[in-house]
Amino acid sequence: MAAQGPPRYRGPHRERTVVAMTSSELSTAAARECPVDTTGHGTGRHRLSRAGLLRDLDRPGDLFSGIGPNWYSSIMGTGIVGVAAATLPVQVPGLHTFAVGIWLLASFLLVTLTAAWAVHWVRHTGTALGHARNPVMAQFWGAVAMGVMTVGAGAVKFGGPFLGATGAIGAGWTLWGIGTVLGLVTAAWIPYMMIVHHRIEQGSAFGGWLMPVVPPMVSAANGALLVPHTPAGWQASMVVACYAMFGISLFATLAILPQVWNRLVVHGTGPAATVPTMWIVLGPLGQSVTAANLLGDQAGVLGEPYATGAHVFGIFYGVPTWGFAMIWLVIAAAVTVRTARQRLPFALTWWSFTFPVGTCVTGTSALAAHLHLPLLAVTATALYVMLVVAWAVVSVRTAHGSLVRGYLFAPA
Repeated sequence: MAAQGPPRYRGPHRERTVVAMTSSELSTAAARECPVDTTGHGTGRHRLSRAGLLRDLDRPGDLFSGIGPNWYSSIMGTGIVGVAAATLPVQVPGLHTFAVGIWLLASFLLVTLTAAWAVHWVRHTGTALGHARNPVMAQFWGAVAMGVMTVGAGAVKFGGPFLGATGAIGAGWTLWGIGTVLGLVTAAWIPYMMIVHHRIEQGSAFGGWLMPVVPPMVSAANGALLVPHTPAGWQASMVVACYAMFGISLFATLAILPQVWNRLVVHGTGPAATVPTMWIVLGPLGQSVTAANLLGDQAGVLGEPYATGAHVFGIFYGVPTWGFAMIWLVIAAAVTVRTARQRLPFALTWWSFTFPVGTCVTGTSALAAHLHLPLLAVTATALYVMLVVAWAVVSVRTAHGSLVRGYLFAPA
């Protein structure tokens, strides 16, 4: 094969060479994501800027130039707040209403961001294609699949009063199908791109590498919700397919985690803007615990001894994995606090504080439902409170950085 030069990233205002996730590149990117406005009035000179919106953009239409797959992490992080609420072992008055409202918000975000991303593809095709060649941005194609499926899971749980029972299940199936196909594609395509096209530097592994391989695990967990709504002759096939996707994500995660650990221990955390991606590690851990237990609940369609084996597997796999997730949460929190004391610039990577924690809530709740231990019930509730606080903070910062300032829409 002839040697190829590094891929080019073409944006609407500049062109740069994308090689790998180096410290200097990420530091520059972080600075660009949080520009300093010394006047307090931004740089925009359009009508919306005078109304206090999109102040840092020259034109309102510029907001479409920076919409990428990483924006779907906001849908993931919002949707999981509603879905996780429905799984909690302790339900309080108003929680269901809150969860439904969050799901409706996530649904609105899915429609709005998908429309905006479509405009981005039409107006900035070169930039959109460049995202796949960018060794950092390419990882977040997995967020698209997970965002779609998170809203789909909410449709199954909350959509009945709005869509009717049949419509809610139909929406769940449709979004699960779309997300599953996208997730399987990214789980194969992005690693292929990393092997063949991306130039990866030593010590450049980060939590984002997990993003393209986690969607099949989300498919496995959400697929378990759809087993009761699968035609009788296909229920066993559905369960087996979900276990297969469980394996795809699990073993890919096991291949990536040692590289992330090596990077953190040997090369350090890197630029502050990448520290939140440590939390992404919680995603496949918590989601795998969730999937193992939900599939165990549906494994009766396989008959014995497989039904009992699947149920036992959910516990004996889930508890050790949950333990590792909790210790990783402590480590990630400690590193994040240490970094924040120095400076932790806001970026879309802050959404890493939401969805991964949400999967820990659903995983802990699944274990609590099977083992009936107060420890697990209390932990699930505490994690959910942590999730809601993180989501509220990140949502406000995102709204300010996008709708008010507009700098989050700048091309990466």
